[in-house]
Amino acid sequence: MTYTTTAKALRGGLPAAAVLLLTLVTPAQAAPQEAAPGNWLYVSVTTGDARSRESRGTLLMCDPPRGHQRAAEACAQLETTAGDIDALPATDSYCTMVHAPVTAHARGLWNGRPVAYAETFTNACVMKARTGAVFALDS
Repeated sequence: MTYTTTAKALRGGLPAAAVLLLTLVTPAQAAPQEAAPGNWLYVSVTTGDARSRESRGTLLMCDPPRGHQRAAEACAQLETTAGDIDALPATDSYCTMVHAPVTAHARGLWNGRPVAYAETFTNACVMKARTGAVFALDS
């Protein structure tokens, strides 16, 4: 008798389990995602070489400028080059010839165009002279 009761319970539960399984397996329609509005870049600076690295970064948003302490200046500089970090004008600076590598990374959107940037500089002074306030992440 136990066998008959178990069989009846299984037979009665199979259609419900099948419906549940079909609902879980059927993919839901994904809602279209819109890009974050405005101009923004996630900027980061990694100091050191392969043996020892330290990294810091922040989200630089430019509508209105915010993200790090020189966000307004960085956004104004990027505006002059339509977000092209390579096109930023280098400033006249006297930097020591000390080898202390820093790598600057930026990813984001500028005027709806994706931005991807990465460059290693011999030291922080050279990076600042070449990229202005964009990677000024000092606390």
